[in-house]
Amino acid sequence: MFHRIGAAAYKNSLDNTLALDELYGSPHKKFKSIHVAGTNGKGSVSHLLASVLQEAGYKTGLYTSPHLRDFRERIKIDGVMIPEDEVVRFVDDFYKRNTDPELKPSFFEFTVAMAFDYFAREKVDVAIIETGLGGRLDSTNIIAPDVSVITNISFDHMALLGDTIPKIAAEKAGIIKEGIPVVIGETHPESAPVFIERARELSVPIYFADQINSILFSTQTAQGTQLMTVHSKVQFTPSKFEVGLLGFYQRKNVATVLTVLDVLTERGWLIRKDQIADGFKYVVRNTGLMGRWQILGQYPLVVCDTGHNEDGIRLVVEQIAMTPYNKLHFVIGMVNDKDVRHVLQLLPKDAEYYFTKASIPRALDEQELQKLAQEAGLEGACYPTVAEAFRTAKQNALEQDMVFVGGSNFIVAEVI
Repeated sequence: MFHRIGAAAYKNSLDNTLALDELYGSPHKKFKSIHVAGTNGKGSVSHLLASVLQEAGYKTGLYTSPHLRDFRERIKIDGVMIPEDEVVRFVDDFYKRNTDPELKPSFFEFTVAMAFDYFAREKVDVAIIETGLGGRLDSTNIIAPDVSVITNISFDHMALLGDTIPKIAAEKAGIIKEGIPVVIGETHPESAPVFIERARELSVPIYFADQINSILFSTQTAQGTQLMTVHSKVQFTPSKFEVGLLGFYQRKNVATVLTVLDVLTERGWLIRKDQIADGFKYVVRNTGLMGRWQILGQYPLVVCDTGHNEDGIRLVVEQIAMTPYNKLHFVIGMVNDKDVRHVLQLLPKDAEYYFTKASIPRALDEQELQKLAQEAGLEGACYPTVAEAFRTAKQNALEQDMVFVGGSNFIVAEVI
């Protein structure tokens, strides 16, 4: 599993995926799909799209990764996780079908095949398919979607995807396919030319979401949603709506989703304004999304967020800065293959830190994390388990303080 051991689990070929696809009769050809890639935001974009399409009456599959609490979170239909007996059935069926001793799929390859097979057998109308890592060689990249989506490009998994924005963009651009429109979430001066050139080569309509839809204003409501006002070049787009996800960074994701919905509508999909509004408002209820500026408690305020790379952490820190509190207690752990030093430089210096590690082999030792943090001017104590770090932070925090949990998906997963 890549999320446990890292690069050693990465496959730089689609051979196994294609073999599995043939073994199961190309199930991905039996339903429409939307393909979502990007460095940050692809999980939120995927869940928002799924929620809107559910509200529009489409039977909607959703494939995402990683999971936080339960493996089955990765594969859902209309917000309901794949049943346990379906997982068991697929595993048993694979061993009965597979006669090729050379076909030994990775965890991710196997899970993608399971999702495609399940969606086909359950006859979904559409599936939102999120890439796992990169795009060009990602196991999901055998589909021919109605629209491709690339949320943004920033630095992450550089050892596998490249150490410059254009190189990473080229890997993500691998999901762009001939004749299929592509929506780019953010216009970045280094990545935009890569996408434009790839779209030109494949005769693909390309849309930059931030040039079409912009969120003029957003504010948090007492009901735990965000009220957003949007300016759009497309008449179809609602001008004001509630979004059931907190975090001001969701404004970028909402603009991306609105653009994708514009494209789908142009291609004949039936989606009304009120269905868009309900899809945004009820996204958590409809899809079960967790870990995006999720409030876990009050007095003290307890928040977790899965932002874990340089750009994701920068957005989280901006959100923390806009949140009122007396003192910040920061529970943090990271994995050992991230650019830890750069991330630590972004964190607030006036917080008390609780350094810990998740219970996975990739986890960076908490004492090593503390040492690197001290070099960045951050102070705090070490805790051998996430549970102990979180418990201590809550005990130390006063009513008007804030406890934030993050740095890694896996820290958030253990707390949730």
